[in-house]
Amino acid sequence: MRLALAQLAPVPGDIERNVERVREVVVAARAEVAVFPELFLSGYRIGDRFHRLALKEGDATTEALRDTAREHRTTIVVGAPLVSAERQGEIHNAALAFLPSEEMFVQVKRYLPTFGPFEEGVLFTATDSSRPVLLGEHPVGLEICYDTFFPEVSRQLALGGADLLLVLSASPVTSRRLFERLLPARAIENAFPVVFVNRVGVEDGVVFGGGSGAWDARGEPLGLSDVSFPSLAQEERLATVDIDPTESARWRPFRPVLRDVASRPGALPSPSL
Repeated sequence: MRLALAQLAPVPGDIERNVERVREVVVAARAEVAVFPELFLSGYRIGDRFHRLALKEGDATTEALRDTAREHRTTIVVGAPLVSAERQGEIHNAALAFLPSEEMFVQVKRYLPTFGPFEEGVLFTATDSSRPVLLGEHPVGLEICYDTFFPEVSRQLALGGADLLLVLSASPVTSRRLFERLLPARAIENAFPVVFVNRVGVEDGVVFGGGSGAWDARGEPLGLSDVSFPSLAQEERLATVDIDPTESARWRPFRPVLRDVASRPGALPSPSL
């Protein structure tokens, strides 16, 4: 499975331009899956504008992304604010997956940082569950930034059958070394490959850290191949990586952590696809 890692800086508040950039990446990368950062469609530091820009399933933006996924046979995984379907007037920080089949899958962020420069707990409503999305024949887990600091999130996805974890992020440069330690650990403890896409650029004084990458099921870094993309700004990067989703099934018998935790009373629930 070839994945494109779009380490880009969105235009804050400009949904249309950011959607067009998604399309440009999909065309240039020619990957099976194109992964973009957290809140890429809106920008991160836009305050109350999130409510005005939040997407709804079936609106013009989601339909445009569905069309791009179908036309280019590429699954698009992108971060965006999303209107809550259950709680009127509330919005989510969400990872959206648009499949070539025109299906749209939503994973809402579970832990909302509200400290230092972060104010997500004021703006968004969290969820308390995660479940994998089926990309072709392979169950894939989606996770958003701060969720990585809570190992139970990745573990629930692994117990639910995920063979691969995709992490979307908008983390500052001060957090980069923390993610460099956490992400290989998540790969090792769940025996699945992990792909991390973090944005770059500056918004409202926050400098975002990049550092996108991929690790195999043993926590070893995987090499990325850069893709020529004329509109890249400083620190932006478009790269591809080849992931074997069957690696987890081959590796887990040698390090049967999931088997052993699932056999204990009170193990985390395993949500079905």
